[in-house]
Amino acid sequence: MAQLVRRESKRATRTRAEAASRIPIEYWSHSSLMSFLRNQLAWYKRYVEKIYDTPANPSSIVGRAAHTTLQHYYSGIESEGAVALGLEYMRSVADFEINFGKARSKRARKERREKMEREFLQATSFYLAKPPKHRVLGVEVVAKAAVPGLALPLKAVSDLVVESRIERGAVDIVDHKFVDSFSSYKGGKTLFVMQALFNYYTVREKFGRPVRRFIVYECKKSLNKGGEPQLRKYAIDYRTCEEDFAVFQRLINDATHEISRPRLYLPNPSDMFEGENSFDIYRLGLLE
Repeated sequence: MAQLVRRESKRATRTRAEAASRIPIEYWSHSSLMSFLRNQLAWYKRYVEKIYDTPANPSSIVGRAAHTTLQHYYSGIESEGAVALGLEYMRSVADFEINFGKARSKRARKERREKMEREFLQATSFYLAKPPKHRVLGVEVVAKAAVPGLALPLKAVSDLVVESRIERGAVDIVDHKFVDSFSSYKGGKTLFVMQALFNYYTVREKFGRPVRRFIVYECKKSLNKGGEPQLRKYAIDYRTCEEDFAVFQRLINDATHEISRPRLYLPNPSDMFEGENSFDIYRLGLLE
């Protein structure tokens, strides 16, 4: 009987090891999961083959520059210096790294860059006019977490980890988004909730403390004509997310199962960001 138990244990261990060896990635992140759900061939190119040659759209570059500014601001640099560092980042991005769309001439690209800088300066000025105050514990916190029941660990980057104002000893996670229009779903938006759960597990692992809320600040880049605030705050309380946790784990496990089996990765031509690029790769058979 003991020998049978040992044999079964070894077989189960071998089965798990074989299954793990078929998984083509080391961990899931929010961006990789969303990429897989949106465009599987583009996901395979970036997260399995690790080819990062797809240009970013101008709005994405503006958002990254604004995040760079807030990273330095909440690290203790004065607002002027933080804005200067964000602008420096934006100017360091080469033309070939930006998808200018129809702006193909040198002059058109220059004008588009100038517009990007104006958007960046306006958006950061809106945010820094009255920045939210927190007792900051960490800035741009990168963390991984192994979660019981999941075959792969999770990885996330948190803009800020701060002392919670509603639960002593707990922490909140803060995320910034620079947007063209405010979210119609507010804190209930599925993308917010999915991101919140990635950050929950990783921050809990990193800090070893209860994690209470995921706070999203949306900063509208264009001026509100009616004089409404440029900043909106949405808070997701993890205590109300029991069903979301269950769905999240099921989704991660289903996605892991999908990428573990032998399969073809197909493009999604309707993907507004990487549709054309993924279909070109499929047509030319570059990743076969």
